[in-house]
Amino acid sequence: MEPTHRTARLPWGEVSYLEWLPETPGSASVIVLLHGGGLDSAMLSWGATGGELAAAGHRVIAPDAPGYGHSPSAPWPATHDRLVEHVDAFTRAIGLDRYALAGLSMGGGLTLGHTFAHPERVRGAILIGTFGIMDHQQQGLWKRPWHLLTWAMTHTGLMGLTMRAYAKRGPALRSSLRGIIRNEANITPALMAGILDEAERGTGLAAFDQWQRDQIRFGRLRTNLMPRLHTFPRPALVLHGEHDTGVPVALARQAAERMPDARFVEVADAGHWTQRDVPEVVVPAMLAFLGELAAADEER
Repeated sequence: MEPTHRTARLPWGEVSYLEWLPETPGSASVIVLLHGGGLDSAMLSWGATGGELAAAGHRVIAPDAPGYGHSPSAPWPATHDRLVEHVDAFTRAIGLDRYALAGLSMGGGLTLGHTFAHPERVRGAILIGTFGIMDHQQQGLWKRPWHLLTWAMTHTGLMGLTMRAYAKRGPALRSSLRGIIRNEANITPALMAGILDEAERGTGLAAFDQWQRDQIRFGRLRTNLMPRLHTFPRPALVLHGEHDTGVPVALARQAAERMPDARFVEVADAGHWTQRDVPEVVVPAMLAFLGELAAADEER
């Protein structure tokens, strides 16, 4: 099922989003899907997932964050806090009242932030390879030296230059993708072409650079919501790849254990881009969770 490309008008400009409608949209529950950072967009992260969710009866909305996909860059820095505010502004602009919210990586952190800020609007949260649950980029003995190196590369601009160089070289890009998609059959020509197109536009990488500069502070990451998760106000599904090198699976499990109402699913042999890597596990888990939310709504 192909999505419809739409735009939403915000005070600073129009942003792009994808919409998949079920056969009977009038009674359908809504799920909003948030993509990650770097070379990503609504279509890249959710193009294959949205149709399956809609075929099961859900109205699916996937926005391009400012600077990503077909959305223009915002007139403000793309920091975590500003993007959390943007999620609220976007959902209100398209007239959504209550919805489930799912996010990958950076989008997972936005899902956490938006749910904490507006629990009355969120039915439930799905977190995939989520950001926002750790103090440092890496764990273990070398976490502080590694974090300092990452900070230096980010704030000198070397990180952005390196990402741009990799993004424009097909073989290097494919090699880096193997670190987040372990099932190489899912690194398709269409995916490669889409990522190269996103790299050519360049505004997503610029927005991601702003986000990294905001988040990667000298001694730690700025946003770590782990200490607050015991008060997370909505049901959650935490999906995490067994071999996620960006966010350790042990931290994702710990995050789920801290939440009052959460289920944790470790996706075997999956990397960070979990829904693209092992969709045959991720999509059924998402649908089961959405079914549980619907059943809970009926009981009220």
